[in-house]
Amino acid sequence: MDRGPFSKTAARNALDRLIEIARSDTGQARRVANFLLAWWNGEDCGHFPIADLFGVDPTIATHITTIVGFLGQHEGAIYPDAFDRKAEMIELVHRWRDFETD
Repeated sequence: MDRGPFSKTAARNALDRLIEIARSDTGQARRVANFLLAWWNGEDCGHFPIADLFGVDPTIATHITTIVGFLGQHEGAIYPDAFDRKAEMIELVHRWRDFETD
């Protein structure tokens, strides 16, 4: 079943909220974007310093840990594409990073 704090539905809801936050222009938005882009492609987009969790409010930290919990329950790699969020991720790359994507 798709229930519980680390279900795909919970992860999708957390991702949607994090994308919304990353589209804004705050210090928390930058930290959220760092998390999402590290998940998307850490090698090219940079990594997420765990200490960045200290700079977000508890609700945002819960959204991040929901995604991490979901990812930890599955074998193999799962990226935002699994949630049909490729366009949004490319938008965030353009907003927060200074290079082109396909």
